[in-house]
Amino acid sequence: MREIVHLQAGQCGNQIGAKFWEVISDEHGIDPTGTYHGDSDLQLDRINVYYNEASGGKYVPRAVLVDLEPGTMDSVRSGPFGQVFRPDNFVFGKHSTWCPSLVCTSSCLALPPSPAEAASSTGPSLSQSSHSRCSMPKT
Repeated sequence: MREIVHLQAGQCGNQIGAKFWEVISDEHGIDPTGTYHGDSDLQLDRINVYYNEASGGKYVPRAVLVDLEPGTMDSVRSGPFGQVFRPDNFVFGKHSTWCPSLVCTSSCLALPPSPAEAASSTGPSLSQSSHSRCSMPKT
């Protein structure tokens, strides 16, 4: 099975990523609490590409959200699908005073969440602005 981890970096990347999760959740019949309420078995066919199934039949996005300021994370959390994310996958600094490399290092520690996921992961997808201070290194 192919599994993708979605990385969201910076204000722009997190705003794009929040909308991405709204759209993909709607496509898969996932409500803002992570519960499946779809009407077709096709919606569940490839749901494990972007979601982990948690206890109680809830679906949790496989995502790491990174920013230097907590305000962006607060707006994602208070948004329509903010409660569906794992709290430990939010990595942020404090009012642009954290060392950017520390935040980026912390985000790498949040990914992947388990060795089993690392073994079956296809790779990451990324949403960010090209002017983000926490840009991923070019390879």
